[in-house]
Amino acid sequence: MIRDTIKSAQVTAMKAGDKERLAAVRLILAKLKDRDIELRTASTVPDDDAVVVEVLQKMVKQRRESIDMFKTGGRDELAAKEQAELDVIEGFLPAQMSEEETKAAIEGIKAEVGAESVRDMGKVMAVLKERHGSVIDMSKASGLVKAALG
Repeated sequence: MIRDTIKSAQVTAMKAGDKERLAAVRLILAKLKDRDIELRTASTVPDDDAVVVEVLQKMVKQRRESIDMFKTGGRDELAAKEQAELDVIEGFLPAQMSEEETKAAIEGIKAEVGAESVRDMGKVMAVLKERHGSVIDMSKASGLVKAALG
């Protein structure tokens, strides 16, 4: 399980004295704890790895946005700090599908649901997220789906 890997990485970082990595791992664990608390009242609880991947993907998206804002604002030292956190977070995510694999999956789903125009984008995105949500960056996939249907 991914959560166990993250917890062992925390111990390893503590023993090695790697303060930056330790801070990033603790941040991940805090976000996971927050998500666990949110799910206490949920009627159905998804698989633990799915929850962890969802949280990690959200954190990756936030870091990328922050890096862009810091770079445009001329704050390269803060962008570097965010990049270091991003590298740690991405290390725990499962291997992502390549662009070619993503395009092939989109074409298969497009044929399966009978999508012909951009109006059918929602159908394709829903199936894509359901089947491959943990191994695809959905923001990039959105552009690929739009291009395939456009």
